[in-house]
Amino acid sequence: MRSSELLINKIKEFEGCKLFAYRDSVGIPTIGIGHTKGVKMGQSITMVQAETLLKGDLLPVENFVNTIKEVNTQGKFDALVDFCFNLGIGKLQSSTLLRKIKIDAPTKDIQTEFLRWNKAGGRILNGLVKRRTWEANRWAQS
Repeated sequence: MRSSELLINKIKEFEGCKLFAYRDSVGIPTIGIGHTKGVKMGQSITMVQAETLLKGDLLPVENFVNTIKEVNTQGKFDALVDFCFNLGIGKLQSSTLLRKIKIDAPTKDIQTEFLRWNKAGGRILNGLVKRRTWEANRWAQS
């Protein structure tokens, strides 16, 4: 599977797009649509470059999520790709969320696990509450 247009648009909404490097909510240099790899403060890019970086950033996440056999709908795929794009594959790999997915826990239990990931720097952030709620809801869609 690949990211749906719905997901791409949601990522753009959640991340926004800044063509000049900035520090995210936990101080990581970021540019474009949530791109962090190799970003240096003072760097700038074009909108075309931002879109290209997003596609490149999504590819390894999509490849990883495609290895999870329990992810068998576009909704589940989009939810986990967004989660990993935002938090990193490593966070998912060590999470109770993934353990529950792999044991085919009830949808409500899996949705609850998404909602737990609402903090950055130890603080609950409204943007993360909104994002995790979208992911939890998307998980239940086909």
